[in-house]
Amino acid sequence: MLSTRYDYSPIIQRPRLIWPGDARVALWLGPNIECFHIDKGIPRINEALPDVQSYSLRDYGARVGVFRMMDVFDRYEMRASVLLNAEVCAHHPAIIEEGNKRSWEWLGHGMNNNTRMNGYGAKKQRKVIRKVRDIITHATGKAPKGWLGPGLAETDDTPDFLAAEGFEYVCDWGCDDQPVPMRVKAGRMIVVPYQQGINDISMFVHANHTPAEYYRIVCDQFDTLYREGEKAGRVMCIPLHPYVTGMPFRIGALDRALDYICSHDGVWKTTAGEIAEWFYEHYYEAPGRTDG
Repeated sequence: MLSTRYDYSPIIQRPRLIWPGDARVALWLGPNIECFHIDKGIPRINEALPDVQSYSLRDYGARVGVFRMMDVFDRYEMRASVLLNAEVCAHHPAIIEEGNKRSWEWLGHGMNNNTRMNGYGAKKQRKVIRKVRDIITHATGKAPKGWLGPGLAETDDTPDFLAAEGFEYVCDWGCDDQPVPMRVKAGRMIVVPYQQGINDISMFVHANHTPAEYYRIVCDQFDTLYREGEKAGRVMCIPLHPYVTGMPFRIGALDRALDYICSHDGVWKTTAGEIAEWFYEHYYEAPGRTDG
């Protein structure tokens, strides 16, 4: 079966999407800042516990890598749109403090990265979404409006639960280069593109690309979107993980890629939330409700 969450809309048949300042590309940075437990398995990764190697690598991201990324983002005056495990708020408060200094945006990303949303029953999942919202709101001072599930996992109910708890955009659905209205039972919901093709885990861990290859791939992605953006605006997200791109031998590739991208006119350096707000204000048309 095909999903009924959104309509099929070929990009060549849509009204022209215009970003602020007639920008060609809306660029947002999506670092996944996560919390892992040494006594819990990471789906598809470890079997024997405790997995010291996997745990300590990810802990490096929270202790070192994320602050290295902050320095790079600051150079280009870019605010991050953080996919935030709620447990980071309690276990790594310095990250929240430094992010708030930079007016970073915080999105929900489950409680921790050991547990997927499809691992809960329906009632439990709704409670977890509410708990994530409440923890992030209390710790950061602002309620999250966006969501990316751990491992991008959902159940059939997830978009409805998110909308019911006040979330207004979701990044799990990598189906487009522009925002997409979604059907939900109540409230409203759109997809803000989070392109998996240039996810640093896909690039470095799964495909084993070198930093030089990563730089070229990210720039090639931008070049195509920038060219197409002359006709209608596009979204470019750079998905990141502090324990991957935050490594000393990889961070320079991100730095060089941002230098290249930001040297172009017509790039709106923004956040996922600002993209959603603009789309809601200027282009959103509810696609109708769904029963599931």
